[in-house]
Amino acid sequence: MSALSQLPKHLQFPATPKQLLQAQRLFHGRGHAYEGLKHVTVDWLPPVALITLYAPEPDSEIKVFANYLVSSLPSCKSVQLQHRYELSGPIDVIHGSAIQQFSIRENNLQFHIRLGQSRNSGLFLDMHNGRKWVQEHSKDKRVLNLFAYTCGFSVAAIAGKAKSVVNVDMSSAALNVGRTNHRLNQQSLEQVCFEKLNIFKSFGRLKKRGPFDLLICDPPTFQKGSVNIIQDYPKIMRRLSQFMAPGSTLLLCLNAPELGTDFLIKHMAEHAPNYALVEEIKPPEVYVEAENKGLKILYFKDIQSSNDN
Repeated sequence: MSALSQLPKHLQFPATPKQLLQAQRLFHGRGHAYEGLKHVTVDWLPPVALITLYAPEPDSEIKVFANYLVSSLPSCKSVQLQHRYELSGPIDVIHGSAIQQFSIRENNLQFHIRLGQSRNSGLFLDMHNGRKWVQEHSKDKRVLNLFAYTCGFSVAAIAGKAKSVVNVDMSSAALNVGRTNHRLNQQSLEQVCFEKLNIFKSFGRLKKRGPFDLLICDPPTFQKGSVNIIQDYPKIMRRLSQFMAPGSTLLLCLNAPELGTDFLIKHMAEHAPNYALVEEIKPPEVYVEAENKGLKILYFKDIQSSNDN
């Protein structure tokens, strides 16, 4: 029996027409919680249903499952398949139109999506609750967004009435999409800065830009020649006092499957003991994890400096 034939009973479809308008993951097999399905994810990026495979499946089964998605999602105009087991992660159109560039909604904010041009679409859906948290906690704050990618956190912060946001990333292309994302939401760029920088060579510049009230740090696990998270996360923690304001808050994210929340907690206790862990922010419920290898998001608060003042 094909793995895809087991999927319909596990899919979490939007329950209401309003929810159908929002981008979301429908199935998360990568959490190893569903036998035989660890190589499959399904995302709803209205009006596109995106199937991602990390191992091959028979074409005949893919087409049957694509037809099921079309019948289950009334507004679906395209079903696309990404082969993540291939180096470039190519995408095939299985049903409907070849929709490649479009905008989606999440928390009623808009984000630009590009399918077929790179392995990633432009927005990581597992960070949904992190972006929602930022929108709810950024009012009047000076925000520093490290490893900003396409600036989803920045859009959420401005929507939450942040005073300012500085986005830092090494990819000018990603930052350009970030500008597009702000414009999609009719947000003025006067409060937003985009810095193409190597963070680990730019702490002095961050100090000049600061101090900041809210830090968002969402680094890649590994990028050859630029980021090795095991070695580099502590470097950021050690320098927090250089660019963060007294009483500041941190949203520290970790995507490395082999590392747990204890990695962040241990290094924060060693390098920035004035910050206390307040809360762990869980991804949406669809991201079921049997081995605790998924995304971790921890909220820290500078308690000591707040008390001193």
